[in-house]
Amino acid sequence: MEATEEEPLYVLTALLLTPAQFPSVLGDDYPAACGRLGLEPYAEGYGLILAQDGDGARWTVATEDVTDVACAVAAWDCGMEYDLSPREEVVTAVLPGWPLDVAVAAPGMPAPHDPEEAEEALAPPDTGTWGAPQRRLGADEIALRWAEWREEVEGSVEFAAEGDGPGGRLGEVLGEARDYLETPPPPGRVRSAFASGEARTLRADGPGWSMVARTDDIAFVLLDEEPGEVLPVGRGTALPELLAGLDGLALRPAL
Repeated sequence: MEATEEEPLYVLTALLLTPAQFPSVLGDDYPAACGRLGLEPYAEGYGLILAQDGDGARWTVATEDVTDVACAVAAWDCGMEYDLSPREEVVTAVLPGWPLDVAVAAPGMPAPHDPEEAEEALAPPDTGTWGAPQRRLGADEIALRWAEWREEVEGSVEFAAEGDGPGGRLGEVLGEARDYLETPPPPGRVRSAFASGEARTLRADGPGWSMVARTDDIAFVLLDEEPGEVLPVGRGTALPELLAGLDGLALRPAL
């Protein structure tokens, strides 16, 4: 693809930035994620392309052609080739740096680095510290490896009840999630994705907290104020109703 006629960019990977599906490292909700990149939170969303120029400099390209990026991601996930090269007229922004780590590398390319002319470049969060981005990344990991986390707590950790947890903070978190049922939060604060069987994987975020749950099982909560801690919440009598309500208002990926 080309950022300009003079500067070709080589695509490494791509991802979606939509109300229902966005890199959670960027923010607790879709408007916050767009704001991190200086983009308007349009309902249609964007595609994000992570690329390098001929010198190896990192660039993030935001495109309005969400369908093209979604097709590319789906093809790559299936091991198929897809030429992702958005037209110049659909490119919204070309930003220096990458907002998250990229596992793939372009053969024969110089090592990735920030553009020399950039005063400030996007960068992945420091995994050696703990804060909101790391908390959200932790929730991503639990959602991705649900079975492993579920097995780890089964029979070895007492499930927290509502109101338990550091300083009663866990019961405040569940209360804030319940408030979403009465006052819908910003787009993307609650998201729903496929799980096994007829269940859904729920993701809810709020000021200082993230929750991952399955509609047919338990929940895990992470807090900014508890570095690296994962608090399991037993199903009990109240959680099923809360999860069903959150799933009812959650945004779902189109694909």
